[in-house]
Amino acid sequence: MITIVSGLPRSGTSLMMQMLVAGGMSPLTDGERAANTDNPRGYLEWERIKQLPNDPNCIAEAEGRVVKVISRLLLSLPAGHEYRVIFMQRPMPEVLASQDQMLRRRGTYKEGADPAAVAAAFEKHLSEVYAWLSGREYVRSLRVPYHDLLTKPIEVGQQISEFLGIDLKIDAMARQVDVSLFRNRASVVRQDSAHSSEPV
Repeated sequence: MITIVSGLPRSGTSLMMQMLVAGGMSPLTDGERAANTDNPRGYLEWERIKQLPNDPNCIAEAEGRVVKVISRLLLSLPAGHEYRVIFMQRPMPEVLASQDQMLRRRGTYKEGADPAAVAAAFEKHLSEVYAWLSGREYVRSLRVPYHDLLTKPIEVGQQISEFLGIDLKIDAMARQVDVSLFRNRASVVRQDSAHSSEPV
């Protein structure tokens, strides 16, 4: 079985990886992407997964482990393996706000971008991904709301343990949650957007 953590950018995938590792799972990572201001505890990514569309067999290296796969690459997962996909869900305003802030810090933000258009594109993409996940007999998926992860990590940890069929260390998983890192709340985004045309 291959365990996959996925979701839109800035949806809590790194936190989920941290929790699963703390819970006792072995991650497939390479450490190439170091921790930074946007993700102080690290990303836990595997650079080679970006080659999945051209080299689908690379996913075999994740057998018995957990690996992060961005949502657009899920559609390139080959048959021949049993996948358990933990898909993170976060309110779209928070995803957009968090991504905007990250791009601004990196100096790659494009002024004039239409948030509504970006949100619509993301929503369309999610519909395609959900359809793909539900249409493959070798894939089982569990959608985890980001806010549930923050507010009831014990319950979410137990749910994930049952979903994966693995006896995880639930208390250790819950200790990975640091609400101080939750910096782009939907309520804050709505308040700021009501007073400014600038993205948060």
